[in-house]
Amino acid sequence: MIKTSFLNISSEGFTDIRDITPDLSRILNESQMENGTMTVFVPGSTGGVTTIEYEPGLVKDIREVLEKIAPVKADYHHHNTWHDDNGSAHVRAALMGPSLTIPFVNKELTLGTWQQVVFIDFDTRSRSRRLVVQIMGE
Repeated sequence: MIKTSFLNISSEGFTDIRDITPDLSRILNESQMENGTMTVFVPGSTGGVTTIEYEPGLVKDIREVLEKIAPVKADYHHHNTWHDDNGSAHVRAALMGPSLTIPFVNKELTLGTWQQVVFIDFDTRSRSRRLVVQIMGE
């Protein structure tokens, strides 16, 4: 069986990191599936999804490291193409990736003890996002 749901998120942009684990657990519970896989996908090219230990120090570390790798104030060719300011958002999203697949067993996501699923919005403005959550299982 396949079930597709959507997760709406209001984001501040600028590497806003949101723990979406409780939302995913709720969606899984509502699916009434016992075992299978859940895929979370971010439509668009300025957001990403990954897993981290969601705690304030690491959230700050991720923001600082991404600023070193793809600084917001750098000159990106993308800015010249579209006359906007979010080249760093596109680079960061490409590095992070737009999707994540998580197995679930007995209606539980198989995440580690200190592992949470996070959505990261890299864009240079606040936004409303609609993530796709697709569950395949039985």
